[in-house]
Amino acid sequence: MIAVFALFHIANHLASLGGVETHIEFMRVARLIYRQPVVEGLLLFCVAFQVLSGGWLFLRGLRARRGFVPWLQAASGACLALFLLIHVSAVLFGRTALELDTNFYFAAAGFHVPPNQFFFAPYYFLAVLALFTHVGCAAYWGVPEDSGTTRRLALGVPIALGTAISLVIVLSLAGRLQPVEVPAEYKATYLP
Repeated sequence: MIAVFALFHIANHLASLGGVETHIEFMRVARLIYRQPVVEGLLLFCVAFQVLSGGWLFLRGLRARRGFVPWLQAASGACLALFLLIHVSAVLFGRTALELDTNFYFAAAGFHVPPNQFFFAPYYFLAVLALFTHVGCAAYWGVPEDSGTTRRLALGVPIALGTAISLVIVLSLAGRLQPVEVPAEYKATYLP
């Protein structure tokens, strides 16, 4: 369920290349599904379960984990868990306490109120890259050990794709690929 949502969420961010309104319209349609109370509740449960079980697996393997790919998988999972905790909490807080539409502007605001871009650029870049890296690690383990080149491609292609998509999303949120004028009510969340 998280994978399907993540796919839609990445596609939603990429839709911003057609303009902020394209992103918002894509999100409006997608929300008809994922903001249904049962679906949203199940998704939040899955996120909580993923974070907790991933944290347990990370800690359990601290002494036993050997090699580059096991540590890459653990690090990308830890990065995703931290991102999910921060991101989901921020979105829920934005919707309920701040009464903001947590759309493109909510995500982009931090890029447009200095010096917050120094947090948000690596935050979004590393989160998206961690997602693709984690998927690449899973693909790596799914390929037989005697298929060295195929195994490396199973890991490397998702990481390369994740790097490119991460960069595009960060540049889009920063307004470097299309014009972005963040409304004052979103910027105000970062002002003293």
